[in-house]
Amino acid sequence: MKAVESRNLRCVRGLEASLDSARSEERSGEMTKILLVDDSKFLRLATERALARAGYDVSTAIDGEQALEVAREKKPDVILLDMLLPKIAGPEVLKALKKDPATAAIAVVVLTGLSQKNAVRLQQDGACAFLEKSELGLDKGCETLLAALARIMQKLNLEVPAGAEAR
Repeated sequence: MKAVESRNLRCVRGLEASLDSARSEERSGEMTKILLVDDSKFLRLATERALARAGYDVSTAIDGEQALEVAREKKPDVILLDMLLPKIAGPEVLKALKKDPATAAIAVVVLTGLSQKNAVRLQQDGACAFLEKSELGLDKGCETLLAALARIMQKLNLEVPAGAEAR
C-alpha cells in the first residue's frame, strides 16, 4: 500500500511540475476558458495539464462550493463538472449554475463515473453533454477526453485549439 501511495505522490508531483510549465507557456489570441471541477487530485491535475497543453485556458475547483465561486468570478465558456463532489454535490451545483443569471449561459459538461442512465435527468437540469469517465479511459491518458470535448466545443461554436481538434 505504501508503494502505491508513494508512486501516486510522485506522479502527482510530476503532473504539478508539468502543469506549471504548461501554464507558463505564452499563447496568443483568446482561448476557450474551461472550469474543471473534480475532487480527485490525480484526475484533476492530469486533466488540467492535458487541457492546458491542448490550448485551453483552465481554472479548477475541488468541490461544489468552490465551483460556484470560480464560475461567477472567471465566467468560463464551459464547465467540466464531476457529480460526486464534497460540500455541494454535482447535481446541485448544476441546478445552482442554471438558476444564477450570472452563470446560466455557461455550457456545463457532466464528467462522471456515474452511469449513462443519469444523463437524461442531468440534461433536463441544464447539462449540454454527458461524458462517462470509464469510457474516456482517463487512467490511460486524456486523448479520448480531448477528442470528445473538441466535438462538444464545435457544436457549441466555441474555439477549439489546434492541439485539441477532434480526431
